[in-house]
Amino acid sequence: MSALMEAVRAGRTAEVVGLLDGLTDAERRAFLPELKALRKELRNAPWGHPSHHVYPALHAAGAACETGAAAAASWIAASDMRWSQSSAALLIHILGDRDASWLADVTHRLAGRPASAGVSYELMAGLVRLSGCPVPTTETYVQTWVSHTGQLWQLGDTLFERLRKDPHLTELMAALFETNDVAGPMEWSSRESVDGWVDAIARLTVEGALDRKRTVDACVARLLRGGSTLDHRAFLRVLKGLALTREEEREHTADWLALASDAVPTVASHAQGVLGSLALDGELAPRRLAEMSEAVLFRSEKKLVRAQLVLLGKVLARDASAAAEVLPALAFAFGHTDTEVQERALKLVERHLKKVDSPEVRAELAAAADQLVPSLRSRAVETLGAAPVTAAAAVHEEVLPPPPVTARLAPAPESAVELAEEVGALLASNGSNGSNGDVPTFERVLDGLVRHAYQDRDALLEALGPVFARRWWDSPDTESVRADNHFSRKHNGLNGVAESLDLLLATLRNRVHTATLHDAVQHDGSRSRVCGHSPLSRAFEARVWEVAYRIRAEPLPFLLSTPSWSTGLLEPNELVARLDSCRGLGVRVSAADFAQALLRVRRGDRATAVAAAERAAELGTAEGVRLARWLSSGGPVLPTSRRRSAGARVELEFGELLSLQADFPAGFRQLGRPTTVYGERWYCYHWNRDMQQHWLAILPELRELVAVRIVREVSAAAVDDARGAAAVLPLLAESDGVAGEATHLCLAYGLGARHPEDRLAAVDALLVLAARGQLDGARLGTDLGQLVRSGAVKPSRLAESMRTGAATGANTSIWGILRHTLAALLADLDWGVKPAPARGLGDLLAVAAECAERSGAGGELPHLAQTADRTGSSRLVMQARRLRSALVAGVAA
Repeated sequence: MSALMEAVRAGRTAEVVGLLDGLTDAERRAFLPELKALRKELRNAPWGHPSHHVYPALHAAGAACETGAAAAASWIAASDMRWSQSSAALLIHILGDRDASWLADVTHRLAGRPASAGVSYELMAGLVRLSGCPVPTTETYVQTWVSHTGQLWQLGDTLFERLRKDPHLTELMAALFETNDVAGPMEWSSRESVDGWVDAIARLTVEGALDRKRTVDACVARLLRGGSTLDHRAFLRVLKGLALTREEEREHTADWLALASDAVPTVASHAQGVLGSLALDGELAPRRLAEMSEAVLFRSEKKLVRAQLVLLGKVLARDASAAAEVLPALAFAFGHTDTEVQERALKLVERHLKKVDSPEVRAELAAAADQLVPSLRSRAVETLGAAPVTAAAAVHEEVLPPPPVTARLAPAPESAVELAEEVGALLASNGSNGSNGDVPTFERVLDGLVRHAYQDRDALLEALGPVFARRWWDSPDTESVRADNHFSRKHNGLNGVAESLDLLLATLRNRVHTATLHDAVQHDGSRSRVCGHSPLSRAFEARVWEVAYRIRAEPLPFLLSTPSWSTGLLEPNELVARLDSCRGLGVRVSAADFAQALLRVRRGDRATAVAAAERAAELGTAEGVRLARWLSSGGPVLPTSRRRSAGARVELEFGELLSLQADFPAGFRQLGRPTTVYGERWYCYHWNRDMQQHWLAILPELRELVAVRIVREVSAAAVDDARGAAAVLPLLAESDGVAGEATHLCLAYGLGARHPEDRLAAVDALLVLAARGQLDGARLGTDLGQLVRSGAVKPSRLAESMRTGAATGANTSIWGILRHTLAALLADLDWGVKPAPARGLGDLLAVAAECAERSGAGGELPHLAQTADRTGSSRLVMQARRLRSALVAGVAA
């Protein structure tokens, strides 16, 4: 071994540098094969291995020995050496004797790498100085320049002073306005304050180090180009820091119009303010103001729309001649979703219409009045001459999405190779995004492992070889005892699908002792920690442990409990056929597998269930008799329920269900035990919400038993502002069985969730239930009223959910819910007992009024008249009057 390689392997970087000095290119290239072999050797070493101290010396040696620019750049930026590189100063020293053109090539190749490559700015900047090449203006170089320049606080100077000294300031600052994802370092990397870059750029333009016009133009162009919210905020602050003169603002009128139309709200608001100032000073032509108004009034942000209406009111009051140009733009507000916006726009038109002589403008406004809500359109008939509204035209047909169609479960993969690919894909998806895979995928893989282990175990092991190689428990450094100890501790609970598959694969690989599997089956999850979800997780895990044990001790030809449908339902005729096959093969049925099959078999279709029961009884086996008795016992029955309050929360308790305890294994009996809000307050380890879909598949015709056990978790979306807690609701709505008290209570919490994605999931679930004819509007509305009164659900959030549901066309369904919610809230308002926030209640009344108008609803809503008869013009009172008018009109129709 050469002295250089000995020094590299010993990690003596300084000695390596000394040995490389003076070598020719040919001599350096001669060391590359050994260096690459060492790099490959280190790449295969485990993380944290002592050999990793070699990396800095290896990194420096390879950079010096690679004589091609592309190869040198690849070596320097290699991902496997990213965390143990040699220093930038050392690399600059090693490469300092190279040709300037070669160094320039390496510099630009490094600067062209993605920012995730982690190339050091000090290295790239040093190579620029050495080579004298033009400074790169790539995203990576500019991003690292911004971050590095803002963090040099230890020099004792200011960011402004550092930028002023930079020889490449002009080029890099021009590139700054064209580079994405630089806002983070600009916002917080400066030591002085978050305004460090803003102040520095403004001062540099004052001094003349930066051309002011180019800087202003570049900043405006950057905002026009779009990007992340953080980038918009940072460059808007830069623009404000430049303090544009009135002349500069006029020069960019077209840009302000574009920003007000399409930019993010914060930027659009600034552009709106600039244009408004110009308009009030008479420096914006009425035609331009009308163009701006049409764009802004079409936007959904209420704050921008209302500000534009205020601006138009001021301009029309000052300049009567602008009415002919500006008033037609107000027609764009007639179709806004907020009725207050519609009313403000109509008031402006009514106030200033006398200033317009053109019949064309009046006709245009009258035609646009068709978009107004019925109560406002009636006014437009008198003031604008709009066509009168008829009851039939105002009523819209209820539009609901088609009910979801459940899919048939595909058979298990026929070949072991295909099965291995699916297992690997399922495990890989779990590792990359935390997903547990959907029910059909997991059930197909589980059944496939059982079938192929029975048919040809050796072929299955061979096909699974690449999958085994990627599992931690099959690495050469992992002892079999360590793997077995890991799984023996999992008696307390398997954490999702990935660990369940790991258990089955490790069992096939003989990494888990038979005694460990037998002990888990015997104890049936009785050692696991207790929480509200424990009965569901125990049932899931009991089947997995028993399948693993049977794979080792007494393989099964197939699983009885593999569902027929994606929701987990199992057709009774299929289960009878599988039991008949087991009888013919002389196979002893797995207790947990059969228990899960009973819970999944369809009993709601009584004719099919009774016919299948007769065939099951004819099998003459204990399992056939048990299945016949189960199918003949009638459809699924729910236990008694009772509500309890815990702070702001409303929770639900279920009584005992004896049918789920008799003749069921211990791991499944907990499903029929009573649920209580007091006895299950231990720490919950079921943090993986993706398992909820698998819990629903355990009891596909008894979703209420799952819903009651996840009510508290879903309630966290509204009460504790948890994110993602309501994501399960669409799956709950698509499941089978009665949608009862627990399901509707979960839905009520989801509709009041803090985060929009959770509210959207709840609205999806609401629409699914409505489409399937399973939505109980009275029950849900009453639940929502109770939760709003307790403070668990904020009325403003509920209003957003209801508005989203109504926007899909489900006006009748939404009104059927809100009429019961509002009855409780208006009663409190009338009696002065803990009234809901007036703003939120006004929003709910607005949604209810719109739904009543569009659905043609009529009748009387308790306590509405008292609210509508109040004095004043608050949103609450105005929307109460609107709702009353709609209900009266509905009765008249």
